[in-house]
Amino acid sequence: MAPSLSSRITLLALLSATTLYCFYKARRLKLAAAVSRNLAVSIRNPKLIYVSETGNSKTLAYRLHKLLESKGVVFDLVDVKDYEPEDLAKETLVVIVASTWEDGKPPPKAKFFDDWIEESVNDFRVGSLLLKKCKFAVFGIGSGAYGEHFNTVAKGFTKKLKALGAIEVVPLWVGDVDVGKLGREIDNWGHKLIGSLKVGVVENGAVECGSVDDESDVEDVYESDDEDDQENGTESDVIDLEDIAGKGPSRNSKIAVNGTVVKDGGPREMVTPVIRANLQKQGYKIIGSHSGVKICRWTKAQLRGRGGCYKHSFYGIESHRCMEATPSLACANKCVFCWRHHTNPVGKSWRWKMDDPLEIVNTAIDLHTKMIKQMKGVPGVKEERLAEGLVPRHCALSLVGEPIMYPEINTLVDELHRRRISTFLVTNAQFPDKIKLLKPITQLYVSVDASTKESLKAVDRPLFGDFWERFLDSLNALKEKQQRTVYRLTLVKGWNAEDVDGYYNLFSVGKPDFIEIKGVTYCGTSATSKLTMENVPWHTDVRAFSEALALKSEGEYEVACEHEHSCCVLLAKVDKFKIDGQWFTWIDYEKFHDLVASGKPFSSSDYMAATPSWAVYGAAEGGFDPEQLRYRKERNHKASNPSA
Repeated sequence: MAPSLSSRITLLALLSATTLYCFYKARRLKLAAAVSRNLAVSIRNPKLIYVSETGNSKTLAYRLHKLLESKGVVFDLVDVKDYEPEDLAKETLVVIVASTWEDGKPPPKAKFFDDWIEESVNDFRVGSLLLKKCKFAVFGIGSGAYGEHFNTVAKGFTKKLKALGAIEVVPLWVGDVDVGKLGREIDNWGHKLIGSLKVGVVENGAVECGSVDDESDVEDVYESDDEDDQENGTESDVIDLEDIAGKGPSRNSKIAVNGTVVKDGGPREMVTPVIRANLQKQGYKIIGSHSGVKICRWTKAQLRGRGGCYKHSFYGIESHRCMEATPSLACANKCVFCWRHHTNPVGKSWRWKMDDPLEIVNTAIDLHTKMIKQMKGVPGVKEERLAEGLVPRHCALSLVGEPIMYPEINTLVDELHRRRISTFLVTNAQFPDKIKLLKPITQLYVSVDASTKESLKAVDRPLFGDFWERFLDSLNALKEKQQRTVYRLTLVKGWNAEDVDGYYNLFSVGKPDFIEIKGVTYCGTSATSKLTMENVPWHTDVRAFSEALALKSEGEYEVACEHEHSCCVLLAKVDKFKIDGQWFTWIDYEKFHDLVASGKPFSSSDYMAATPSWAVYGAAEGGFDPEQLRYRKERNHKASNPSA
């Protein structure tokens, strides 16, 4: 019995030891698996996410990424559209470079990301500790011109991430594109970010984040005056109004402008180096710090005897003697059909350095004549016509921007008239007080881009919150003018080309002499505009719309002229400009200048002239001057217009 008991005890001890060992081994394996899982999570690289529409925030993000990389900090650079927001809970560090788009909203590609964060904040099931292990920093890009919408996306991200428990390691930076120092600012901010990180690889390979260091401890290597030399070639070709990776002067630099040294602290220049480069690339000649001039294709065409623009057909200007210019490249709208793709500045008031109006006129004429001289030797250009082109007689103040924002617009107009140069000034209907103060203009235009508050906001994308009230006040101000006034309608299919009744209701507000109706010009695809050729109406569409408007007016307006080549039609007031069955839409320019020089009051009927038969609506010439030679380009594509 003894040996049997001893054997049993030995067996029991062995089984017990084996069981304990198995428990021990299982626990070790479980712990090892847990460590492995933690390691897999912890080795995620920090994320540098950019929120951009045109690519300029991306340019800044790449710049920051390069700086971080040079300091040994490895980040994954990610476009927000490619990032899964649910992964935020897995991150240890997230840096966001964010721009603000329309109405203070993020660009469309960031909508899902923004919505997810917003919904998480408002979901009681999520709680305020979802991102407790995540640290973050946000660099915002915006324009101070947008007032309450300035950098709202970056501010919103910061607030929401904090609400979800994330810890901010570097304070939010709100960069202003109007200041033009974003390159320097993101470099300095990047160094502060680096200073806030205890950069090193711990056991699990993750970057450990410490508290924010005192700013005085952060090395600032961009204090020298020549720091801007490092930025050559980093800017994108397209400049987003809310998203410019601009380059400005260094902190201690001085800028020479037209021989004048401007010290920091004074009014800044409207045109930053980046904006200047982009406008020059489009053929602009920049005048001083806020004006521009460019030769029109119709000026070139009439120099070659190939026809004039619609203003030649409607009003009798000599296209080869017309100078296209503006004293203000800035605008208060960012229209969907902007033919400059929003490469010009924006603003709601004049806050820039101001150039002398006489200098602007002198330089504009000088640059214009130099461009005319370059046409010498071009096939079709005759000596006598070239000589006429060197003496401009008309100025279209409609090149780009908002001319009446310029505080000395009246002095500039006076100087043009003194030289017997007529003026065609276009305003975007956001500055009614400026319209009231305008001196007589040969022909004053107001852009009427939509017929309702909702459609105007969608088409013009204005900066002002009270844009509709300003629009109506501008039309009322136009009504008080005694000289020729025009509503300018740009038809965009799918946006504003359907509401005949709405447009007609606006006729009684401004009571314009003329209404120009023109199909939108397609200027190519860009990130700032989603228009395609499908949005461009045919001339038959413009004619039908014009005839419907004229019919709606019950005889107050009739279709007077057309320029088929420009897809443009003119409505005119019958009681003022149709005499004994003859249209008088043309202008007696010499008479106009004599009236201005007299200093006496005068009206639009005092300087009108007869319209030639070839320019009248329905004429076989379609508004093309028969003294010119029609040049037709070869088309290699088939027309999709059923009526073509």
